[in-house]
Parts: sequence; C-alpha cells; structure tokens
Amino acid sequence: MENILTEFAKLFPALDNALASGIIVFARMLGFILMAPVLSRKEIPSMVKIGFAFLLTITLTGILKPPMPAPDTPIALSILLNVAVGAMIGYMAKLILVAVEAGADMINMQMGLSSAMVLDPSTQSQISIMEKLFALFGILIFIHLGGIYWLFTAFMRSFELFPIYATSIPLAKIVNMQYLIQMTSNVLYMGLQIASPVLLATLGQDIILGVISKTAPQVNVFQLSFLFKPVLGAAIMVWILPMLVNVISDYFLSFAKIF
Repeated sequence: MENILTEFAKLFPALDNALASGIIVFARMLGFILMAPVLSRKEIPSMVKIGFAFLLTITLTGILKPPMPAPDTPIALSILLNVAVGAMIGYMAKLILVAVEAGADMINMQMGLSSAMVLDPSTQSQISIMEKLFALFGILIFIHLGGIYWLFTAFMRSFELFPIYATSIPLAKIVNMQYLIQMTSNVLYMGLQIASPVLLATLGQDIILGVISKTAPQVNVFQLSFLFKPVLGAAIMVWILPMLVNVISDYFLSFAKIF
C-alpha cells in the first residue's frame, strides 16, 4: 500500500499536495465550527456541519494554493495544531455573545424568574427563559451586522499568521491579549449595561414595597413582589427593546476590527 501511495504522489504531485493540505484545512475548519457562534449551535445536525466544512475546505484549498510540505513535516502535529487554532478563533468570537447572555441572566434573576428554566438543546442544559431569548436575539443582531462575514474573514487571515504546515502556534500574533482581556472584562460591564434599566426599576419597586410594609404591616409585601416584579420587568423590557438593539449593535461593531 505504501508503494502505491508513493507512486501515486510521484505521478500526481499537485493532487497529492491538494489532498494533504486539504486534510489540514479541514481540521482547522472543524475546530473553528466547533467553537464559533451560530455555526457551533447543536440545533444544526453534525452531518450538515461536516458537509459544510468539507465544501468550504475544497473552496479554500483552491484559493490558498498551499505549497508542498517539507519531507519531514509531522502531519499529525499539524492537524492537531490547526484544530487548536480554529477553536481559538471561534472562542474569541464567542466571547462577544457571552456578554449578552450574562446581562439576560441578571435580568432573569432580578425579575424573579430563576425557577422558570427551560432545556436548551444547543447545550443540553437548563437555562433561564431570558437567557435563551437574549441569546437568540443577540445571534440575530450578529448575523444582521455581518458577523458571519467577520468570522470567515478572521478564518482566512489565520492562514497568514499561522501557515498550515507550521509546528508552533504564535500566540502573540493570533491572540491579542489586550483584546482578550477587554472582551472578558466586558462580559460583566456589558451585562450590567443591558440589565441596568430592569435592575433600577425593580430596585425602586423593592424600595416602594419596603415602605408599604413599614406603613401597612398587614399587607403581604412578599407575595406582592412575586406578582409585580415579572410584570414590571416585562414592561421595562418592551419599553427599552429598541434601545437595546442599538446598544448591542454598537457593542458588536466595536469588536469588528478584531476580525
């Protein structure tokens, strides 16, 4: 079998190079799809993801036209490193959407809906209703702003920073620590910015109910809070929804230069 493969490589060097490089590009694409927002959602069947990655691999291999690898190139190591690089690019993009989900979780807790949990098929875990709503809402805005284009632009640029046959990952070039720290710190900052109207409204309601409990102790304030908090929170959410679209859009656009 080895002799057949050796002779095949001698007869068709271009095809042999395309197959070898295509396997490595496919590995990087799989790592990217595994972590990237939108593409990594488990609602999309695995066969669809693999087929999509295969079609993109054929296209990108023809566009990139990678050179012939060195004779001593460790193919297994190159495949492993390319999977890691693709996953890192996808994870950097996923951090942007995590901030929106963090804000939704704060709103859900403040509205008293912590016990109202639903099964998220994309993560196979129990999540809050508001978190699920804001996750889909953020993905729609991300797609509307051209987020898919940003993702594939970043993926194409990764071949300039990390060639497919490289044997070491240049973390300083691929992962900008300043942007990484900024994105991780913005998870709490952006979450509070999204949830602040509901937090302030419910805080004012708690103060009012506290005053009522002192002036009229016969009123069951504890039960009233369970009734008023979800209603007030939903009303505030409907009122600030157009402003939230602008806030989330500006937040996404501020990180567009990363890609």
